[in-house]
Amino acid sequence: MLLHRFEVEGLAHYSYAVGCPDAGVMAIVDPERNVDRYLEFADRHSMRIGHVLETHIHADYASGARELAHRCGIEPAVSGYDKGETYEIAFKHCDLADGDAIELGSVRITALFTPGHTPEHLSYLVHDRQASRDEPALLLSGDFLFVGSLGRPDLLGEEAKRGLAHALFRSVREKLAGLPDRLTVLPAHGAGSMCGSGMGGQASSTLGNERLANPYLDPGLTETQFVEKILGSVPPFPPYYRRMKTLNAKGPPLLGDRPGLEALVPETFQGRLDSGHVAVDVRDPSAFCGGHLPDSFWMGAGPLLAVWAAWLVPDETPLLLVSEDQGQAAYAGRTLARDGLDGVVGYLQGGLDAWRQEDRPVRRASTTTVDELHDRLGAAAPPTVLDVRTDREWDAGHIDGAIHVFGGELPGRLGELPSGPAPLAVVCGGGYRSLVAISVLERAGYEGLLNVTGGMGAWRAAHLPVACAASAVGLAGGTP
Repeated sequence: MLLHRFEVEGLAHYSYAVGCPDAGVMAIVDPERNVDRYLEFADRHSMRIGHVLETHIHADYASGARELAHRCGIEPAVSGYDKGETYEIAFKHCDLADGDAIELGSVRITALFTPGHTPEHLSYLVHDRQASRDEPALLLSGDFLFVGSLGRPDLLGEEAKRGLAHALFRSVREKLAGLPDRLTVLPAHGAGSMCGSGMGGQASSTLGNERLANPYLDPGLTETQFVEKILGSVPPFPPYYRRMKTLNAKGPPLLGDRPGLEALVPETFQGRLDSGHVAVDVRDPSAFCGGHLPDSFWMGAGPLLAVWAAWLVPDETPLLLVSEDQGQAAYAGRTLARDGLDGVVGYLQGGLDAWRQEDRPVRRASTTTVDELHDRLGAAAPPTVLDVRTDREWDAGHIDGAIHVFGGELPGRLGELPSGPAPLAVVCGGGYRSLVAISVLERAGYEGLLNVTGGMGAWRAAHLPVACAASAVGLAGGTP
């Protein structure tokens, strides 16, 4: 059996290739939207992609199932349990029901109905008939079962979440019963994803390990206790999840239909801004701090770009990129497409140098080290510290006297920030999210902002005092 995991950093998303080399055919499960990686993988192994499978209608990224199936000349296979639900698949597809099997030579993939995270959720059991045991070897668990956690059941809102939590309990107790402990569990997400709470750092597990260590698989939990436990642990709800569910149910537009990015001279770029376009700066942090366009978002052309753009960039707004060059702009455009942000229309030709040469306005972002901040906090007229990390990170220890607003919720919670003359010193885990927040605050009219370089990681490394420090267990890892 061929098995390969593909990862999208930032989204903490895993997709899988499963196939039979002897038969020369594979299936791709839960593909991302930039599908060239799957086509190149199949070509490299002299195999064809015969099936594209989805576990559910995803909320955190734009699905590549429609795109990949189109490129392969086939129809994607999805859950048939979406009928009459809030979100139904609207594009051409094949329905799968519990127990339906797909044969790939010596490999058999069987659909397992596991509702709870979503009402239509499927997992996939994989048998390898060349193996000696007549039992499944793998569980492609999607967003049902994670390493150390389960999928959040609140994606459809307050009214539906309790019913989905009860469905999740039944899926755990009924669908996992009888499956072997040595079954390898391969989820669709790892640590850093907000599709569940408290995921472990490993990319895979076994069902036996999960039965021992996953708190939601504790057989001593009553159904009521389970429901209260899972509902009490859900992470912050990203507003863009609703947009993404709608997009994935409708079917993301085929990428081949998109026009290329325009190279825009400063005058044209400014004209687009004046007409309502929004600028996203994808250069490195030092370049942004050294000079950037007023009212531009900063998100950096790295693995977290799509995540924070989805949280913060206004929906259905045409986007313009400020990049180092055309290649970086093209990479950023592809990355943003992973979260369905297809409104990128162009980039600033010549970058900030061309902008400056025409004497157009430029802002700078001020920074402070943790030692400088510590000294200033003990002096007269100290800055106010704004911590933009997650609740888990905040609870695990923060700077005494800081205020806490999760960065993804910042635009809607500006009223909670002080309006006095004291500057705001913005801190996160390592310096990325705080600079994103700086750009949001600048757009809202704040002055005197300071980005704390190195964030709480540097603060702790300098052995500076931490308030309410709890065990580091549970600290949201992997997010700078």
